[in-house]
Amino acid sequence: MDAGTVAPHRSVLYQECIYSLLPTSPKRYLDCTAGAGGDSWGILEASSPLGELVALDVDPTAISLTRKRLTEFGQRAKVIHGSFRDTEEILMKIGWDKVDGILLDLGVSSMQFDQTERGFSFRGEAPLDMRFDPTSGTSATRLIEMLSETELADVIWKYGEERASRRIAKAIKAAGNVKTTTQLAQIVRSALGNTHEKQDPATRTFQALRIAVNAELQTLEEALPELVALLNPGGRIAIIGFHSLEDRIVKQYFKRESQDCICPPEQPVCTCEHKAILRLITRHPITPSDEEISSNPRSRSAKLRVAEKL
Repeated sequence: MDAGTVAPHRSVLYQECIYSLLPTSPKRYLDCTAGAGGDSWGILEASSPLGELVALDVDPTAISLTRKRLTEFGQRAKVIHGSFRDTEEILMKIGWDKVDGILLDLGVSSMQFDQTERGFSFRGEAPLDMRFDPTSGTSATRLIEMLSETELADVIWKYGEERASRRIAKAIKAAGNVKTTTQLAQIVRSALGNTHEKQDPATRTFQALRIAVNAELQTLEEALPELVALLNPGGRIAIIGFHSLEDRIVKQYFKRESQDCICPPEQPVCTCEHKAILRLITRHPITPSDEEISSNPRSRSAKLRVAEKL
């Protein structure tokens, strides 16, 4: 069966991820963000005949697609609806202790962007939702209602790196009752005026709200130490980030945990007693080729970082 038969989208940096994880039989792997199951398929195929994999996703649609995609692997594939922040508990329930490779493909997927009704994109009118898991949590509309103008400005600044965050927050709160994607996008555009930017002026605000709704950065920061703890010695963790905020978290964590001493440089004697637990496989992030960017423009900001458990 062709890897592209069931799933509608090609995973970003697909070959680079498979190559970085070095899947072999009969080892165990974890795909923390299954999406449409493309990377999971590749890992299971490369680790044939006995490699096993747990595929997680908080998005019920992604879980449904991944189950279909991985049917051919039978019991070798375990597809579970859940967040990678709960990985240890999830693995414990199925009797797994450690794994030999972990993959995270962060952020919103092309599949989610293309589902207009999910509210991630302003290209079509839809309820302003933005939840990865539409069965739980707080929608973007509700979040806007809950936050004060100052708090909303802080969210747009912190997660969208939007310099005009105060102006945008003021316009959003003044409008009141913001229910749809097109409504929010127009409010932001009007607040900013002609910015002469190539990207839509609403892009950063939508990114900020999505990150806040799904607690993306907090989840990543909390999960990284727990995920690395689940790796067997020699096991690898590969993480794809799509914006500077999440990539910075991964970069700094990998750097810190690959050093024996993390004392300030000016301190003459080490007192931290920190011991390295990782070896950096990628000193610099792997980025998509020109060919991949041409065929999938959304991949242009992707950065893959890989580390190995000592």
